[in-house]
This record gives sequence, C-alpha cells and structure tokens, in this order.
Amino acid sequence: MFLPTDDKALLRTVLVVDDTRENLTVIGQLLRPYYHVRVANSGLRALQVAHTQPVPDIILLDVMMPEMDGYEVLAALRAAPETREIPVIFVTALDAIADEERGLQAGAVDYVAKPIKPAVLLARVRTHLELKAARDWLADQNSYLDAEVQRRMAENELIKDFSLHAMATLAEKRDNETGNHLHRTQAYIEALMLHLQDHPRFQHLLGSPHQRQQIAKAAPLHDIGKVGIPDAILLKPGKLTPDEFEIMKTHARIGADAIDEAIRSVLQMGRQQLAHPASAPRNSALEFLETARQIAAGHHEKWDGSGYPEGLQGDAIPLPARLMAIADVFDALISRRHYKRAFTLDDTVDIIRNGRGQHFDPDICDAFVQLVPQFAAIAEQFADHPVPALEP
Repeated sequence: MFLPTDDKALLRTVLVVDDTRENLTVIGQLLRPYYHVRVANSGLRALQVAHTQPVPDIILLDVMMPEMDGYEVLAALRAAPETREIPVIFVTALDAIADEERGLQAGAVDYVAKPIKPAVLLARVRTHLELKAARDWLADQNSYLDAEVQRRMAENELIKDFSLHAMATLAEKRDNETGNHLHRTQAYIEALMLHLQDHPRFQHLLGSPHQRQQIAKAAPLHDIGKVGIPDAILLKPGKLTPDEFEIMKTHARIGADAIDEAIRSVLQMGRQQLAHPASAPRNSALEFLETARQIAAGHHEKWDGSGYPEGLQGDAIPLPARLMAIADVFDALISRRHYKRAFTLDDTVDIIRNGRGQHFDPDICDAFVQLVPQFAAIAEQFADHPVPALEP
C-alpha cells in the first residue's frame, strides 16, 4: 500500500463531503492516520466548512447529493476567492466517461470511483497535496520576486532622484543659491500643471500624472549649465557687461548639450545591450532626459521669439520650458540675490502680467495670475530669508 510518509502531511486538512454517513465513516477512518479530517454531509454544509478554520487543503467531494450536487458545490467553491484554489477530487459511484469529463471540465483535479480502493485514494490525495504545495511555493516565490523588483525599482528611483538633485544643487551653489530655489520652482511648476491639466491646449501632455511627474522631476536641472560659467561672471555682484551677459546666456546651451550627451550615452548603452533586452535602458529614462533637455535649453526662450539660445517663438518652445520660464522668473524676482534686492509680490505679479504674450505663454500667464496666492505660499514655505513683502 502507498502511504503518506511526509510528516508535514499530518498537519494538512482534508474535507470529505458525502450525504451518506457510512461513506463519511469509511473515508474518514482511512485518512485520519495521516491528515486532519473534517466532514460535511451536504453541499451547503461543505461550503460553510470550507470558509472556516482550518481551511481545507483538499476536498473529496461526492457528486450525487440531494438539493445541491457536487457540480454546484464545485462551482460555488471556484466562484469564491477564498476557496477557488483548493483542489477538489470527485469521489462518486458514477463511472461514465461523460461524467468524468464533466467533472474535470468543471475544475476538479481528479476523479475517484466508488467503491474506493484505499491505496488509490491515498495516492491521489497525497499527489494533489504535493502539487498544491508546489503551486503555493511558486506563488510565494513570484510574490516575493515581484515585491523585490518593486523594492529595487523604488530604491533605484530614489537614488536617481538624489543624484539629479545633487547635480542641480551643485549648479545652484555655484550661483550662490540654496537648494530652496529648486524646491520653490519645482513646486510652482507642479501647481501650474495641476491647474492646467484639463486645459484643451495642454491636456495631451499635462493630463497624464506620469508626464507631470517627469516634468516636475526634471525641473531642478534647468540651470545645470551654470557649472560651465566662470565664477567672475556668475558671482559678479554688479550688473553684467554686454559681453559678460552673452557668456552668461550660454548656460542654457551648456546644460542642454550636457543632457544631450547623457541621452547619447543611454542610447549607446541600449545598442550594446541589444542581446540582453531585459537589461537595456527603459524608454522612460530617455523621456525624462529629453524633458530635462527641453527645460535646460528653453527656459529662457520667450513667447515672442526674443529669447535665447534659439529665439524660438510660441508653441515651438517646448511646454516644459514655457512652464519653467514663468516659475524661474517669478522666483528670481521675489528672491534676494547677491546682485539685487527682492521685488515685492505686487511688483513681481505686475511684471509677469505685463509679459503676457511677449515673454510668457498667455494661457500659462493667466494660470499664474489665478495661482498667485499659492505661489506666494510656496515662496514663504521654502524661503531662504524672511520675506515680509509676501505677507498679506
């Protein structure tokens, strides 16, 4: 006789369902030396037992029962999330091939005919319990691997964000700025995007939370090109000469070129890893870098085409750069710099409003005017110094 020998099998629970007391007694006595046995004498009672502890690891189910037959019980078990994975073996006096096929198609894992042969029944129960244990182990492993992938992706994203913020802060430090400028401009842009997400002109890009996040994360890199500007110009306390200002303007091009080089490196890495697609850089990395490049290159462009470095006009200026333009100008005006005092909030708003359709995208400018109280609150929240001009 083939008997279970695995000690763990002693802890497994078998539910036996049959409307005949004698059958419950015979099968129960056969299984009890090796398993914890629960019994039910009707289909309805079987469903109740299957939903109580200890939940059965396997169910031996009679087909021919009054009121609720085995097929109906199996359908109910498969419909409930708590019981749909429990293996069910039909134990029945029916021996027609059609009945066996119907049971297997309904979701039973096996079919044992009455009168039962003890060795056969014990072997079938053990086999399907081992199969269930293997499936459960694989499911646990898959869940663990999924969780580990998510954890590592979140960790990589955190490292990326930290690295990008460190690079952006380095550029700001060279300009005698604090990291709060980065926090402020990023928060201004987030407020503008949230306000404009349903606007017909911008919905195609700002309607996506992923795209808004990409733009917000790329915003701190807008002045990364300042690392290439000489200190004598970057830190000059007075007004720049025309020649010095031309050099200062090159920071937009320097920043864009640096990010463009990063994009080429990512593409080159992708070409080298074509034989290993799973390790190739994802498109999201390229999308992020392209957004950062647009912001670095275009945040000094102007709506009327009088900006730099390309003299782009209107919608030819990428949207992320147009958002950054108004955020950067607002923060530059209301903040104290080594070369100027802070403007009052009223004067700052007037300057930006007067730049509508000239310096700034008209619709983004209109959104800014509606968000002035929120911009002022952000400026105070991340202030480098006390800002009495922004107090109500």
